[in-house]
Amino acid sequence: MSITQQYLLDAYRAGLHDEPAPPAPGTHDARVLREWREYRRFRAVLAGRPVGRLRCALGLGHRP
Repeated sequence: MSITQQYLLDAYRAGLHDEPAPPAPGTHDARVLREWREYRRFRAVLAGRPVGRLRCALGLGHRP
């Protein structure tokens, strides 16, 4: 069963029970990626590593 078929089945079942439909697949992908990036940066700070190594190496870390 594909993710689209599962979503349609869940939406149908929610409609039968007068419940709100689940979010569509891919709705929160951008948010998840942003949170994952922030978590990696947080872990780098805790480990004492510079955040954004490429930016620091190129001198782009601080913009005037």
